[in-house]
Amino acid sequence: MSDAPRVPVLGVTAGDPAGIGPEIVARSLASGELGHGRRIVVFAQSDVFAEACRQAGADPPPRWEEAPDAPVALSPAGPEAVPDDFRPGRSSEFGGRAAAAALEASVEAALTGRVDAIVTAPLSKVSLAAAGVEHPGHTEYLAELTGAERVAMMFVAGGLRLTLATIHVRLADVPSRLSTDGLLGTMRLTRDALTRHLELVEPRLAVLGLNPHAGEEGRFGDEEARVIGPAIEQARERGWTVHGPFAADSFFLRQRSGYDAVVAMYHDQGLIPVKLLSEGRAVNVTLGLPFVRTSVDHGTAFDIAGRGVASPDSLLEAARVASEWC
Repeated sequence: MSDAPRVPVLGVTAGDPAGIGPEIVARSLASGELGHGRRIVVFAQSDVFAEACRQAGADPPPRWEEAPDAPVALSPAGPEAVPDDFRPGRSSEFGGRAAAAALEASVEAALTGRVDAIVTAPLSKVSLAAAGVEHPGHTEYLAELTGAERVAMMFVAGGLRLTLATIHVRLADVPSRLSTDGLLGTMRLTRDALTRHLELVEPRLAVLGLNPHAGEEGRFGDEEARVIGPAIEQARERGWTVHGPFAADSFFLRQRSGYDAVVAMYHDQGLIPVKLLSEGRAVNVTLGLPFVRTSVDHGTAFDIAGRGVASPDSLLEAARVASEWC
């Protein structure tokens, strides 16, 4: 019986071909860091990715169907031909089709057990819409592709783990999107992830308030008393260790070290501290899927695409987390 450590197989999508995704994937492979301790299957438009590899000083990997056991392989996805007017840094139907095809192919590979987890480079919501895909981001698209009943976005930044109660919605719509059942479901997904993947026996969760000073006893809003507080009480009735609601403006400075994860009410409430504390190495984890999916914490960066200056740090951290969690 072999005692060799298990080598995870990660499916890595290159995202929108006009963004920095192909570049950071190619550079990470060229450095050897992305494939260290794991096998990699890249899902990308083949010509664009080959050019990214050339610019990174690496040979394009062999095709997966021709070398299924190769340490690094490519699974071509999306349109076979690159349009004559394609340029890095511009959204387009071509970019949306390529990114969507890469994501769909990686999900199929994960659902059939051919890869253990997927790691995604950024895509453009504008390009997706141009290609006829109306999902506002990866998370909602993944939920549809997998049939997941409930999903949530968790961000990992060193010792900080933070889950969002709402995702890509207008700030004005956040209060109406919050519900006691929804918050309880987000807490459950967060707790399940910590017990399953990190083997924490009884995770400690902190829940933030929505309003300034967590409502200050209703003076600045009643969501804490009407929605958030009851969700916390129901969680405690289930035997979960949950505290809050905490005022968001002071929590991350004074209290976050006492908890295994935080539940934030909306996108910027959670993402501003995550990105400040992570120094460019935060990881997005989708909770509720039948497999592990991690992603970079940044967008396509069209303004620097094709210039060879994009940092692969978040992608490398996403691969590390995926390897540990799958």
